[in-house]
Amino acid sequence: MPLLPQDSRVPHPNLENATVVARNRRATPVLHDAVTLTFKGILHVLCEIEAKDLKRVPTQGPLLIVTNHINFLEVPLLYTHLQPRPVTGFAKSETWDTWMGRTLMNLWGIIPLRRGEADLHAMRQALATLEAGMMLGVTPEGTRSGDGKLRRAHPGIAWLAMQSRAPMLPIAHYGGEVFWDNLRRLRRTKFHAAVGEPFTLADTGRMDREQRQAVADAIMAEVARLLPPAYRGAYADYPALASFAPDPLLKRL
Repeated sequence: MPLLPQDSRVPHPNLENATVVARNRRATPVLHDAVTLTFKGILHVLCEIEAKDLKRVPTQGPLLIVTNHINFLEVPLLYTHLQPRPVTGFAKSETWDTWMGRTLMNLWGIIPLRRGEADLHAMRQALATLEAGMMLGVTPEGTRSGDGKLRRAHPGIAWLAMQSRAPMLPIAHYGGEVFWDNLRRLRRTKFHAAVGEPFTLADTGRMDREQRQAVADAIMAEVARLLPPAYRGAYADYPALASFAPDPLLKRL
């Protein structure tokens, strides 16, 4: 059964629908699939992956996938396991500085994001991606935690959710924080992923920065809800986690 209503749409008629992802897949579908399957195979050698929940992710968008950010591992792992769904996301612009990073990011249609500034070009690409009916992965923490414990979300996720009005789906993962230690010991890493319930913003008007931060916290708490308590970090004591219902700033679909 699909998690989301099939008629979900993002009202942005003035945005360009063509996206980097669509162009790359039309131009190099064989190369895209070959590289993706190769990465997926390597990851299964290095990791013991418990990600059956990802089958619950809808096959079509628009959809904002909200997840935590531990290290590099979750990007190729989640991307390869969500195929053939039309999904993309952000990566720091410095990733394009190397030939390998640039080639892979372009092949997967990832959106470069300039950190430390309001990157309006990246935001327009993100909104166009959703308008085109695709899925956009977002890590509201903005940077890697390293230890797996949640950091506080940045308010930018609230702006993106408000502008797109796209349904959101929380995906939480853990285990990747010990990847490098395990690799040095020639051990496989146990990687766990869980999918929550879809939601959207409750009816809100214009928001100031404080209100956007409150919405960002409510969104990130839905990711925290899926994690073992030891990983909830900044959201360990978030009030809404004490009940099944989401924060009043959100509503279930």
